Amino acid sequence: MLNLSGIAIDPEQHASHSMSDTVSAKAFADIFKHSTPLLDVRSPMEFRRGAFQHASNLPLLDDAEREAVGTRYRQRGKEAAIALGGELVSGDSRLRRLSAWRIYLEQHPCALLYCFRGGLRSQTVQQWLGRENISVPRIEGGYKALRRFLIHSLERIAAATDFLIVAGKTGSGKTHLLNQLSNSIDLEGIAHHRGSAFGRRARPQPSQINFENNLTAALINLPTASTCKVFIEDESRGIGSVSLPQSLHTQMLAAPIAVVEESLDSRVDTILNDYIVSNYHEFERDQGADLEAVFENFLLTSLARIQKRLGSENYDAIGSLMRDALESQVKTGGFESHRSWIESLLRNYYDPMYDYQLNKKLQRVVFRGDKQEFLNWSASIGATVKEPST
Repeated sequence: MLNLSGIAIDPEQHASHSMSDTVSAKAFADIFKHSTPLLDVRSPMEFRRGAFQHASNLPLLDDAEREAVGTRYRQRGKEAAIALGGELVSGDSRLRRLSAWRIYLEQHPCALLYCFRGGLRSQTVQQWLGRENISVPRIEGGYKALRRFLIHSLERIAAATDFLIVAGKTGSGKTHLLNQLSNSIDLEGIAHHRGSAFGRRARPQPSQINFENNLTAALINLPTASTCKVFIEDESRGIGSVSLPQSLHTQMLAAPIAVVEESLDSRVDTILNDYIVSNYHEFERDQGADLEAVFENFLLTSLARIQKRLGSENYDAIGSLMRDALESQVKTGGFESHRSWIESLLRNYYDPMYDYQLNKKLQRVVFRGDKQEFLNWSASIGATVKEPST
């Protein structure tokens, strides 16, 4: 048997790796509970399709090399493909990759290693590093096994968890409240989207696979000793470009609801800060040139997404207020002028839609109150309220 360096491997010696050289599925939950650093040696394309939050991609084969090896495998078989891999990753190329892995492992001495199936690529990297007197355990089954573990864990945890839905009109500050509770899942934070037509952030959302991976990791990390309900925001199945797993969404549709009730003025304040000021500064950090044009486009295209549901009269009126606010923002550098269109949008679109939707599930409502009353009530049923950050 040959590895990708072209060096012969004794099959019997290869099969007799000690358990310390590999990590079995029994330890997978701990990997996500402790955010164990992961050295992912798959190709960059594979990494982009799906990865884990605490993984770093330092590939054995880059995309072009992997494609070439795959083509050779299909045309001439396994041994020819392995031989080509050894040619492609040799000399200076091999030394550069060894150096990158060594630096990573010096910085993350508790890291674990994997490729797609825990096979030849991760075995090769493990052996190369071993010859440098660097030991790194390899995950049995690789990325595929970890991904399968998360899929099964999501189904199991969703079915066993006692969820409580935090609802409220747009701008009630539900996400902020969730982040004050230890037993909570911030779906919008994990989705990197604020969950409405205006919810897009400056940086792109995760892929569907990465969203599911990160969501399941968050569920795994919920406090296990507590018998408290798990608080989660009232969301439709789609959050921007990602979708909640069906098993989780089904549980949410049957869970009791706590309704947070805040005044219109308070909700306008929250939306101004979260959707306008915060988003503008995110675009400012990431965009640089043409900031004003990019931000204007963000708001106007967001409004256009709900044009049909708004109706032409409301759409034109709110669009005019929005353009006036953007012009005032450029002139003054302030954001206060956005309040007028935000209030109009709440009154004429979001509030009526929310009232209609809530009326269909009133039988599930177990609490109504403002933000402070909600936190007090949550504590009374066993939730742990975090101390405000300073």
